[in-house]
Amino acid sequence: MIRLAIVGVGNCASSLVQGIAYCRTHGADAAGVPFPDLCGYSPADVEVVAAFDIDRRKVGLPLAEAIFAAPNNTQRFFREVPDNDVTVAAGPALDGVSAMMRNSEAEASFQPIVERPITVADIAAVLKQAQAQVVISFLPVGSELASEFYAQCAIEAGAAFVNGIPVFLASRQSWARRFEAAGLPVLGDDFKAQIGATIVHRALANLFKIRGAELDRSYQLNVGGNTDFMNMMDMDRLTSKRISKTEAVQSAVKARLDDNNVRIGPSDYVPWLMDQKVAYIRLEGRLFGGVATNVELRLSVEDSPNAAAMALIAIRCARIALDRGVAGAIPDVCAFLFKHPPVQMDDQTAAEKLTAFASQGKGS
Repeated sequence: MIRLAIVGVGNCASSLVQGIAYCRTHGADAAGVPFPDLCGYSPADVEVVAAFDIDRRKVGLPLAEAIFAAPNNTQRFFREVPDNDVTVAAGPALDGVSAMMRNSEAEASFQPIVERPITVADIAAVLKQAQAQVVISFLPVGSELASEFYAQCAIEAGAAFVNGIPVFLASRQSWARRFEAAGLPVLGDDFKAQIGATIVHRALANLFKIRGAELDRSYQLNVGGNTDFMNMMDMDRLTSKRISKTEAVQSAVKARLDDNNVRIGPSDYVPWLMDQKVAYIRLEGRLFGGVATNVELRLSVEDSPNAAAMALIAIRCARIALDRGVAGAIPDVCAFLFKHPPVQMDDQTAAEKLTAFASQGKGS
């Protein structure tokens, strides 16, 4: 088994917990499961042993209930999630709550737990008691301080860390070195969803490249109705997200686009979309003879299951790295799974690198 701790019991956590139960019932070869076997580990081998949040509507609840508590609004695709005796514990708020969340009329019932200061030692003690082997972060976009806090907690507890959000940890040398010095793996940053806007945009940009067409300008505009999109209406929290998404696409083009010719990132919050994300992608360029062409695409996806599928790969790869004593950031794993990995690769090469990493034999 892979003993997992979850930071942030939001929509992604809901989809992940549902997905584990889904795989245990239907098997690893069930519809939509990528990499059913990684070095002997299946998605059903993941066992959640601890969870942290700051919302009074979730803290103190069994995890099986908290994943469906407001403001979570992702699809409930597997209803019979068993109670695994995990109660959601309180974490520190730090910068994990945006002003948009605090001031929204739709979230008037939101109140973070602030009963007492919570330290790295406090969280690390919970992780140790739970014998967590991997910690995954689903914190809100813009949670710089909170992300670094939980990364340090993982180090103190001797656990691998998977950073699912656009705060740069695995791709920042200072943090990669901290994990390397501790003898622990760190994977990140910012999940590249299973079939999401970024991977589709990259595929189209790569199509221009391999077919010899010139790409002159492009945009990707995203709207959605979950709390992450609400948080991202605060432009001060959005810097790293724009960098993450933009660099993921820029790395796939033949010649880097001028900043004025590329615009990628969240554009608006539409509450009735709930956890559905709608992406509008446009690429303008030139074919043979300089003849103009453009491609427009509309993509609609349920946001959180799209990320949870990749989380189940990352969690297993983190455990494989622990088994082998591989420490620090792991570019050969991160490039396939994340928008802002330590080293960008084309997606085919990244898939091959991940497969090769997982095929070296299961550790002890």
